[in-house]
Amino acid sequence: MAAAEAPRVLVYGGRGALGGRCVRAFRAKDWWVASIDLAENDEASANIVVKTSDSFLEQADQVTEDVGKLLGDKKVDAILCVAGGWAGGSAKAKSLYKNSDLMWKQSVWTSTISSHLATKHLKEGGLLTLTGAKAALAGTPGMIGYGMAKGAVHQLCQSLAGANSGLPPGSAAVAILPVTLDTPMNRKSMPDADFSSWTPLDFIAETFHDWVTGKNRPGSGSLIQVVTTGGKTELTATHL
Repeated sequence: MAAAEAPRVLVYGGRGALGGRCVRAFRAKDWWVASIDLAENDEASANIVVKTSDSFLEQADQVTEDVGKLLGDKKVDAILCVAGGWAGGSAKAKSLYKNSDLMWKQSVWTSTISSHLATKHLKEGGLLTLTGAKAALAGTPGMIGYGMAKGAVHQLCQSLAGANSGLPPGSAAVAILPVTLDTPMNRKSMPDADFSSWTPLDFIAETFHDWVTGKNRPGSGSLIQVVTTGGKTELTATHL
């Protein structure tokens, strides 16, 4: 009797702090994990290296083609889009255009590509996660580019839950809306912050695993706030 095939997951942003933790966590549970990022993750089972481009069409076509070649007719159980970044700046900031462009590339491009990949490669009943931000539920005057991009991700997640969105039957698109993730970069840039209010990366990775395997999975289109207080993290659905 043939051994059961390992479950499969794509991690978009698999070289980042959260993405790397997700790759490690799923590999530790004997999953086949492919990382999609600007550089390879040595811990992944396979890698798609994204070529930097100022053209969304070029980058989207390249990633879509490479993932198609990698997977063939095999389906994945989940696609975790954890690519992203942060940049500040008000509407009068000299960096407004540059930072808005960067935020769009890091959050909206990656989320859009992940959504299309889900229509092609996600199993029925599979999971797509996107990464929004709690701050973007309201105005973000001090970080306009960031707020706009994350707001677009929230809208995308809700659209994917609708009829005829293109997602496979029974699958779910869920966005996490964290406040601050406990990453090495954040600790370096904010050394005096209250780390007990930052969300541990392991918590996110374990939550993803629960959702993929059907434990406490939110309904499709859910925007899930991730709030950590005094070292305790709680997940709360957003009601818009």
